[in-house]
Amino acid sequence: MNPAPANREPAVDQLAEVWTSIRSACHDLGPGQWEAPTDCPGWSVRDHISHLVGIERMLLGDPAPEALGEYPPHVRNEIGRLNEAWVESRRSTPGPEVLREFAEVTERQFAEVTERRLAELRALPAAHFDVVSESLLGRMAYRQFVQTRVVDSWAHEQDVRRALDRPGGRNGAGEAVVVEGCARNMPRVVAREAAVVDGSVVVFDVSGLLGRRITVVVADGRGRLVEDGTAIGPATTTLSMDQEAFWRLCFGRVEPVRLLATGQVRIDGDVAVGHKVLDAMAFIP
Repeated sequence: MNPAPANREPAVDQLAEVWTSIRSACHDLGPGQWEAPTDCPGWSVRDHISHLVGIERMLLGDPAPEALGEYPPHVRNEIGRLNEAWVESRRSTPGPEVLREFAEVTERQFAEVTERRLAELRALPAAHFDVVSESLLGRMAYRQFVQTRVVDSWAHEQDVRRALDRPGGRNGAGEAVVVEGCARNMPRVVAREAAVVDGSVVVFDVSGLLGRRITVVVADGRGRLVEDGTAIGPATTTLSMDQEAFWRLCFGRVEPVRLLATGQVRIDGDVAVGHKVLDAMAFIP
């Protein structure tokens, strides 16, 4: 029997749920499907799975591939260069083999990457998830870092599903973490990235099962979230969209002008402010 986990950390179960859904999305794909382009520039369906394999192998302490001599234009920072090296190292590997590395026990009885990571995470003492330390994304508690893996994994799952026209993985743990994280970052997007002036009130009216009304007030150059029912005066600008449009904009997977043209996003109030905010929403690389 497997030993009981040392912790009951929800972030680990969230990650397991998303990884299981990724395996389902990539089940029984043909060669052409593995090569299908996605919303991530330069990456095929296989490349997304290669990226996830690479990150988790790196976190397990496995050696990284050699740096590339040249990088494509979509690579803009050090993390991007690291990701591209892992992806490039598997570009000649058939998709089913990449998926097997992600999801199955190989013939050499080498436990797959995802199961190794989940076993490692579940063996950690509960207190470890409160420890703040340096990570690939800066200083944060380990719990927060695991949740960044939930966000990254779920985002790439949706890239894959969209490219394959295999919808799924929606309204579960992964999307809940994503929508909550996007909502928390809207004050920074509005005040710092979009530079909306003091006294402005920007409302994101997000519909869907995980939708919510997000109200940001700008004062002294900083944005803050306002609870529903708080007296703040009329909205300067209201941006209406469903939850899918919301997180796609935050991930930079779609240009705002496309969603405005199709009516998936509507601006009420100050249109100029609305465009500035929409153009600044892509805060997740």
